[in-house]
Amino acid sequence: MKYEFNELINLFRESPTRKIDKLKEKLASEGKDIILLSTGQPSIPPPRWAREKLAEKLMEDTMRLYKYTPSDGRKSTKEAILRELARHGVYIDLDQITLTAGGQSALFSTIVSLFKPGDKVVVFDPMYFGYWPLLDYAGVIPIILKEELDNGFQPPIERLQEVLSEEKIKAVILISPDNPTGRVIERKTAKALADLAIDHKFLIITDEAYRTLVYEGEHTYIYPLAPEHVVSLNAFSKDPGIPGWRLGFVYGPKEIIKKIKLVVSETVYCPPIIAQELVEIYLSDLEKADQFIKNVREVYSSKRDVLVEAIQEYIPSGKFVKPKGGMFVFLDLSEYLSDKKIGSEEFAKLLLEKKQVAVVPGSYFSRYYNYSIRLSFVTEENERIVEGVERIGELLSEL
Repeated sequence: MKYEFNELINLFRESPTRKIDKLKEKLASEGKDIILLSTGQPSIPPPRWAREKLAEKLMEDTMRLYKYTPSDGRKSTKEAILRELARHGVYIDLDQITLTAGGQSALFSTIVSLFKPGDKVVVFDPMYFGYWPLLDYAGVIPIILKEELDNGFQPPIERLQEVLSEEKIKAVILISPDNPTGRVIERKTAKALADLAIDHKFLIITDEAYRTLVYEGEHTYIYPLAPEHVVSLNAFSKDPGIPGWRLGFVYGPKEIIKKIKLVVSETVYCPPIIAQELVEIYLSDLEKADQFIKNVREVYSSKRDVLVEAIQEYIPSGKFVKPKGGMFVFLDLSEYLSDKKIGSEEFAKLLLEKKQVAVVPGSYFSRYYNYSIRLSFVTEENERIVEGVERIGELLSEL
């Protein structure tokens, strides 16, 4: 039988990293030891004290942790999040936040709520690849502005001003700390972006999933700078480290959050209650939570430094910006690959097949950085990070 489908569904695409994952799984099934410099999820579980308290609650003979919650999440969990945000100067009411089933749910619900076909949205390149199919689905016209490596991948405010003089845009999408570059937006840049949003009446969709993983400087919360113009997407996948438990949240103007809540209700009905319980426990003792994430940052920043030093030793002509946050280094290999006309996806496949090192092609994130790769520094131990980079250098010399 021939089936007919909604043509818009064809705009959804399997995560491009699955191409690498499938090859990785095949090689692993053959007994190959794969060095994972591709994985974008934590390697440190949530703090033991929070897990132990959750375990105690799970032994209660009640339905409390197995029932539905309100579609926008439990009031007590949202209140715990509001208290944590208030410490950073973000003051919002309960009707300005909704919980979601992870960051992807936050992203989907926000995009389909706000955008309609023909809306013009500014995106900065490189950008996390998960945005592209959803923007396509919404019928958005993207205006792509390149972030320059030589400028630390900071958003090009002057170029944005030029666009605003010519175009009426609906929104700007900003990720900070950034995936894939690890760039943390500078305070002056954030202020300039907020001022433009107020003057030109556009929205800033700010993705703050890595907001607590900042190693130098600090994360700038844009919402207080332009509260009527900012919608913030967040996830608990990185802190306290529950990517598989799927819990995120969106906050912003209450009129917008009201619409996003409707999408959440119709797509996931309610966020997972077990994740809400753990997050509420975690945020119930902010002193302990702060100490936990401080320790996580120390581990990750040490691994980052190991990766950076290995790149400098084994891939000396590679260009990158030492990330101030997040989990990744975005490495430009143009000096090695451009003359050979080997793109990043082909190189990543060769690297996995010949050297058993998994990375993510930079072309998944960028229309400009076609000879780049994204390297994660959080998963492997230090010696395997060094070994992985050494193998990358070996392959580059063999091409």
